[in-house]
Amino acid sequence: MLEIANHTVFIYGNSLTMEEVVKVARYHHHVELSEESCRKVEHTRNYVEKLLREKKVVYGLTTGFGKFSDTYISPEDTKTLQLNLIRSHSCGIGAPFPEETVRAILLLRINALALGYSGIRLEVLRLMIELLNRGVVPVIPEKGSLGASGDLAPLSHMVLVLIGEGEAYYRGVRLPGAEALAKAGLTPIVLEAKEGLALINGTQVMTAVGTLACWDALKLADWADCAAALTCEALLAVRDAFDPATHAVRPHKGQQQAAGNIRNLTAGSTLMTNQGEKRVQDAYSLRCAPQVHGASRDALAYIAERLNIEMNSATDNPLIFADEERVISGGNFHGQPIALPMDHLSVCAAELADIAERRIERLVNPHLNEGLPPFLTNNGGLQSGFMIAQYAAAAVVSENKSLAHPASVDSIPSSGNQEDHVSMGTIGARKAGQIVDNTYAVLAIELLCAAQAIDFRGAQRLGKGTKWLYDRLREQVAAVKEDRVLSGDFAAIAEWMKEPGVLDGLLAQVPFSTCMK
Repeated sequence: MLEIANHTVFIYGNSLTMEEVVKVARYHHHVELSEESCRKVEHTRNYVEKLLREKKVVYGLTTGFGKFSDTYISPEDTKTLQLNLIRSHSCGIGAPFPEETVRAILLLRINALALGYSGIRLEVLRLMIELLNRGVVPVIPEKGSLGASGDLAPLSHMVLVLIGEGEAYYRGVRLPGAEALAKAGLTPIVLEAKEGLALINGTQVMTAVGTLACWDALKLADWADCAAALTCEALLAVRDAFDPATHAVRPHKGQQQAAGNIRNLTAGSTLMTNQGEKRVQDAYSLRCAPQVHGASRDALAYIAERLNIEMNSATDNPLIFADEERVISGGNFHGQPIALPMDHLSVCAAELADIAERRIERLVNPHLNEGLPPFLTNNGGLQSGFMIAQYAAAAVVSENKSLAHPASVDSIPSSGNQEDHVSMGTIGARKAGQIVDNTYAVLAIELLCAAQAIDFRGAQRLGKGTKWLYDRLREQVAAVKEDRVLSGDFAAIAEWMKEPGVLDGLLAQVPFSTCMK
C-alpha cells in the first residue's frame, strides 16, 4: 500500500514505478537524478556536439521538423530553430490539466530523458527537476495532442516555462512563466540544438494521465468487490455463487480473486443464504460479480504493465546511440501502445459502474429486494429516500457509455500528410480518467445504499469484513432517517475511497486480494 511519508525518488530512466509517480505527482516527494543518468546524458550530449561540429545532416539537429525534415538549418540558426519549434507548437486548447497531472508529466519526461538517448544538456534536465522540487507547475492546456508525434502541443507548453515564457502555478498562484521561475529562485534556459525536439517529442502526457487514472482504477477494483459484498448481504444473496469450486474450473485470475474477496468479506454472515433456501440463484449483477469484476481486474493488470513499460522508455525522435555513433529516426513517439490500453481502461472502469448501478437498482426497488422498504426509507411518499440516488448513478453510467467509445480507432493525418497515422492516445487517457472518477461516484452511491439497507437488516448479522466496512462507512456518513441533500454524502465517500491506506484496516481483518500491489 502507498506510503506517503516523504522521501527521495531517484531517477534512473528505467526503474520508475506507478507508485513513485503518484508520490511525486500528488504528495510532492523530492526528485533526484542518479549519477548513472548524469553520465549517460553528458556522454550523449558530447556526441551531439561532435555531430554539430562536423555539420552532419541529422533530423532535428540540422533540419526542420515534420514536413520540413528535408530542409537544412545552418548551425548558427539552431537556437532560433529550437525556440521557434516550442513557440509554434504551443497550440494547446481548453482548460489546464490539474497540477498533479502536470507534475506527473514533468516526472515522466525527466525519466525518459535520463535514459540518455535524447541528446539534451544536463542543465536542462536539472532545471526540470527543480521545477518539481520547488513547486513550479507549468500551465498546460489539456487538449490539442494527436498522440503522434507524441504529445507535441501540451509538452510545448511545459517547455515554455523552462525558457521563461508561458504560464505556471507557484504556490497555487497562476503567474507568467518567468515570474514563477524567479519566485522559485530559478533562471530560464536557452535551448540549444536538438533540445526543443527532445523535450516535446514523446508520450508523457498520455502516459501521465493514464498512470494516475490506472492507479485510481486499481483501487476502484478493490472497492467494487467491497461494495458487491455489502450489497450481497443486504439482498440476502446466495453464497454458492462464490464457491471456489465454480471458479477453479474457469481459472481466470481476476475472477478467482473477486470471488475470493466476496467470499472472505462475507464469511460468518447470517444474511447470506444457501442455494434453495430463499431462491436457487440470484440476478447476474450479484451472481456474476466475480466474472465481471474479475475481467476488469485482469484488464487493469495488463494496462498497468503497459504503462510501466512506457514510463521507462525512450519515446522521442531521433534517438541518439552515442556508443555506436548512430542517430536513428524512428517512431517511438507513436502513442498506439498506450492508446489501446487507455481505451481498454475506459471500458473496464465503465463496466464496474455498469454492474454497480444494477445492484443499486435492486437495493432501492421494492420489487427486487425482499423485506426492504421502497427506496430504503420508512416513510415512503413523504420521504423519497434513495430514489433519485439511482437516477444519478444511471445518468453517470450513461455518460460513461458515451465516453467509452474508443479514441484509438480514429486517425486524422497531419503535417502535410507526413504524420499520416496518429494514435489519439491522449484523448483516450483523458476520457479514461473521467470514467474512473464517474465510477467512484457510482460505487459511493452503492456503498451508501447498501449500508442503508443493512440498517434495516441488522449490522450485527454481517460478516467480519463487511462489518468492518459498514462501521467505517457510518463513521463517514450517518444513516438517512429523513430526506436530506445526498450529493455531499456521495462526494465525501468517493473522496474517502481514494485516500491512501483506507483499506489497510480491512486487509488486517480478512484475507483480501488487492490490486494495489
